[in-house]
Amino acid sequence: MAKTNTAELLEALASEIGENVYIDIAKWHLYLSDAKLHTVVAEQLYPLITSNSVNEDRVIKVLESIPVKIGGGRRELALIDLLPLQCQVNLVDILEKYQREI
Repeated sequence: MAKTNTAELLEALASEIGENVYIDIAKWHLYLSDAKLHTVVAEQLYPLITSNSVNEDRVIKVLESIPVKIGGGRRELALIDLLPLQCQVNLVDILEKYQREI
């Protein structure tokens, strides 16, 4: 991967998250890039990568802290509540890959 610039690494991480992780609403898959959430997720999870502390529990804690507005902003749900289990697993796998490569 050889990305030494933090901005480049964050951009690559956000891109991979956005293309591979989605929220599921009534069996509709809305990828995080389409929902404009991929950058926020990458920025929030990046410190886990740099501190070499990626694990499922920590990732879930971060996802619980990211609010997603629904219904035109009338309500908010934690991102974790919108992600299917397989997407959580995929996200942890992506983060672990980046952690190994930096």
